[in-house]
Amino acid sequence: MRESNWQYALDSSAGFGNFYAADRGEAYLSYWEKGLGISSDGSEVAAWRAQANLNSRPASCVVAELTTWALLTHAQSEAVQQSAKAEEPSPKTGRRGKRQQRGTVRGRFLGCLLGGAVGDALGAPVEFMKRTEILQRFGPDGITQYAPAYGGLGKITDDTQMTLFTAEGLIRGWVRGCLKGTTTYAGVTAHAYLRWLLTQGERPACDISFGVDEPGWLIQQRELYSRRAPGNTCLSALRSMQRLGDAAHNNSKGCGGVMRVAPAGLFAWRLGQQETPEEAFNLGTELAALTHGHPTGALTGGVLAVLILALTDGVSLPEAIDASKAILRQKSGHEETLWCIELAERLAVSGERHEAAIAQIGQGWIAEEALGISIYCALVARNFRHGVVLAVNHDGDSDSTGAIVGNLLGTMHGLKAIPSEWLESLELRDVITALAEDLYAFKDWKIDKYSENLELKQKIWKKYPGC
Repeated sequence: MRESNWQYALDSSAGFGNFYAADRGEAYLSYWEKGLGISSDGSEVAAWRAQANLNSRPASCVVAELTTWALLTHAQSEAVQQSAKAEEPSPKTGRRGKRQQRGTVRGRFLGCLLGGAVGDALGAPVEFMKRTEILQRFGPDGITQYAPAYGGLGKITDDTQMTLFTAEGLIRGWVRGCLKGTTTYAGVTAHAYLRWLLTQGERPACDISFGVDEPGWLIQQRELYSRRAPGNTCLSALRSMQRLGDAAHNNSKGCGGVMRVAPAGLFAWRLGQQETPEEAFNLGTELAALTHGHPTGALTGGVLAVLILALTDGVSLPEAIDASKAILRQKSGHEETLWCIELAERLAVSGERHEAAIAQIGQGWIAEEALGISIYCALVARNFRHGVVLAVNHDGDSDSTGAIVGNLLGTMHGLKAIPSEWLESLELRDVITALAEDLYAFKDWKIDKYSENLELKQKIWKKYPGC
């Protein structure tokens, strides 16, 4: 990290400034061998091609601005420095996170949820197809754009549906704590999952109120009332749930637990748990365990929560993996998950062909394989598009691996990294965006017991009733 654009400019002469700036989503020098916006494979990158028509600025003006910036940087008052820093939590998630502007962090939140939905939608048409079938249908590169599924293009599946209810449950849990004085995130999120169960046309066996008078905002989105190949374990575990927050009484380690818990990492970041990532790990584990009773089915949720927490804070993916593994090793029954993560790390530097490497990890139907495939694809990805395309073109659970990779890469690189054509036709884009925005903003809502803003309290409770 460098303290100013002046330092970025100096470092660019050695080639490192590009990496610093790109990692923060800021301006950097870029060399295109085949022309601006033309990738090495000859394909066009629309966002860059548009810049071919921009007028270049005189070098003397740029140098003058950089010089002025350098002088101002040293002369800034403490108050100005504090306002420029914005948000700068110091985590213990592998190393210190970078100082980040609010817009950068907000972009990571949006990138995480929208990126996951994009990966889910890209993988949806090929979820139950073998790789050979995918290549036969879509060509030698496999599926690289949305294809028809569930009656349209860009349609999400149960993975994104449950991710949205995870985010809503966590926010409602926080609201409950503010306005009622007590809360349980696992319990309130379990209630959110039961509302998702209602959207699938089913009800739980337990006698529970769904708050007809205070339903909240999310369950009123009619597009969610559609079955998109929901996992049998999720359905059966929620149908048989006897008490909110109780872990599932099964021995399943399917990927239905891990594929929905990325919001737990974002939520933990907003709660300032960078210093105590084990809290995020425990939260992710508890949420996955609501439907998946096998240790692997639950612990993978903890790993993903810590990865998202660390990436949100600007930590690199390898360091985020190290931080999650350090916590994982302390947990009983961690062996399968740890083995698969470390296999993914070895394969990422092995030079093995991507399709062969992914096949060695598995098909993604079970939790450790879905997490391992996703980590591998994120480690070797050249960019968001490349990583997500890799994650869906394999035998197995393409939408779940696509969703998790989308969560990881969207958090790493922010909203701007997601191809615009994928966002434009994404189902429920506005709903996903609104939830990501609220997940980023909730900590700033002044609704605690000291607040006298009754109108705001009522507004927030109506949208996210704490039950």
